[in-house]
Amino acid sequence: MPDFDLSITICSWNTLEDTRACLASLEAVRHEANFEVILIDNNSEDGSPDMVAKEFPWVTLHRMAKNLGFTGGHNFALANRKGRDALLLNSDTVVHAGAIETIMAFSKARPEVGIVGPRLHNPDGSLQPSCRKFPNPVAAIFRNTPIGRLFPNNSFTKAYLMEDWDHRSEREVDWVSGAALLAKEELIEKIGGLDPEYFMYCEDVDWCWRSWKAGMKVMYCPDAVITHAVGHSTDKAPNRMIGRHHKSMLRFYKKNMIPELPIVLRPLALGAAYAFVGIRAGFFIAKNKRDDIVRRMRR
Repeated sequence: MPDFDLSITICSWNTLEDTRACLASLEAVRHEANFEVILIDNNSEDGSPDMVAKEFPWVTLHRMAKNLGFTGGHNFALANRKGRDALLLNSDTVVHAGAIETIMAFSKARPEVGIVGPRLHNPDGSLQPSCRKFPNPVAAIFRNTPIGRLFPNNSFTKAYLMEDWDHRSEREVDWVSGAALLAKEELIEKIGGLDPEYFMYCEDVDWCWRSWKAGMKVMYCPDAVITHAVGHSTDKAPNRMIGRHHKSMLRFYKKNMIPELPIVLRPLALGAAYAFVGIRAGFFIAKNKRDDIVRRMRR
């Protein structure tokens, strides 16, 4: 039998204050369930691991000699966990009272479900959409692009973000955000952990895709609430993160979506995917560099 009902796995990279707040929120709800917390520090340089060791000695801390990324860090934790199920958390999350016991009960009551996502809030208390349709190239053309700004109410983005629904009722969804995601032991045994070919980004989409393909549902649990401050780690290296994000997008299309097309269309779709992803990444990197130059000129 596992030592714990749940293993909460967290990856941290130079997010000392966020990590402190996350662990403090978990410490406050330790009475809710029999869980362990495993923190993978991805070679932070801001004193994060020393803070964890000093202030949260009950947390299992692993100090990595190099940055394993989101996927590598969580896979290491999954392989070394002592709990049955696993709850992946970002280091920039704060767990609300009742969230842990609620999501665990929700998952336990549904044997057909492999992955469950809670309701995420922004730090100001507003809803942070955390469950979506599987990505498609058309939605990507409109999502956070100049074309999307020309057509802000386009149906493709609305459908992808599931904006026709208030996110306050439980339902089956295509995928849920890896910022806070519960995966059952049965699913992990059946399909394995996160795909190690994703350093970060899209690994959660891919895991949910694989869960559905394996016959285990993905569901959204609105009664379990967690606050997530988006991008506190990735903001430290924005252009590098843009490159990694688009590389992961391309892998997801190549691995999961293009093989489902008729064989005669696959070469054309693959070429179009490479071109589109390259152009999209180039646009965002160029925009960041332009904005950085403008900021320096105004100093």
